[in-house]
Amino acid sequence: MPATAPAPLRPGDQVAIVCTARSASHEELAAAVAVLESWGLRVVLGESTNIRYHQFGGEDEVRRRDFQQQLDNPEIRAILSARGGYGTTRIIDQIDFSRFADTPKWVAGFSDITTLNCHLLRLGHQSIHGVMPLLFTQPGGEASLESLRRALFGEAVRYEVPAHPLNRLGTATGELVGGNLSLLQTLTGTASEVATAGRILFLEDIDEYLYAIDRMMVHLDRTGKLRDLAGLVVGHFTNPQDNTVPYGQTPNEIIQHYADKYRFPVAHGFPVGHEPQNMALICGRPARLTVDETGAQLEYI
Repeated sequence: MPATAPAPLRPGDQVAIVCTARSASHEELAAAVAVLESWGLRVVLGESTNIRYHQFGGEDEVRRRDFQQQLDNPEIRAILSARGGYGTTRIIDQIDFSRFADTPKWVAGFSDITTLNCHLLRLGHQSIHGVMPLLFTQPGGEASLESLRRALFGEAVRYEVPAHPLNRLGTATGELVGGNLSLLQTLTGTASEVATAGRILFLEDIDEYLYAIDRMMVHLDRTGKLRDLAGLVVGHFTNPQDNTVPYGQTPNEIIQHYADKYRFPVAHGFPVGHEPQNMALICGRPARLTVDETGAQLEYI
């Protein structure tokens, strides 16, 4: 069964901002609230905002309770994770999605929020991998923010990126799945793991050692996540780390080493991940990836 899509937002709808991972203050979120209000939305700041427990937006129970309340509240039409970091996997198994299934709503975020994107897709629901409120007004992120607005409001999008020397030409159709590489590895073998066969996988990450990127790609390959892909989209691998003895390959070269075992089309250099250009992708939405000599195009179908 294809993943179901929540209804598009409309002016006047109410949306919530919560912290499922790291903390964010009301002061830090003020600019994002103003942006959302300029879109005609009404904003609720959850109880997990403006508090801190070590790095987290409150203790696990606070973050779980806040997210659950927003899931169950029929007046809330979208839930935006304030920021990533770490912490969503600590609470995901204690969240009840049964009422959400009756009236799905948009859940949006990226990085650590890959946990929610994958868990929702496992349950048969679409969600948005996109820029989070703490980053709404970052310099150079205007196109990313607009792509999130278009995704939330159900407007058509089509992404085009220049040719990359590591690209493999071809056309693929399938539901989009993916996100942060380290989270995808972490979720393997859990209730949040998603199937990749017949789907278009997208990958991104930040601050990872080059050998660790290779290790995670080995893991994806050994667990069969690459074997039956329809296509692969490689996003930003921001600020990669290296050892005293250089690893000898870039993140893109490492990923392509494993992609070369198969025949699906591959698009490198896609604007998704931990940089200002982080275009919204709808996890679970059927899409078409076209990679040719001029570059790559991704559009929903």
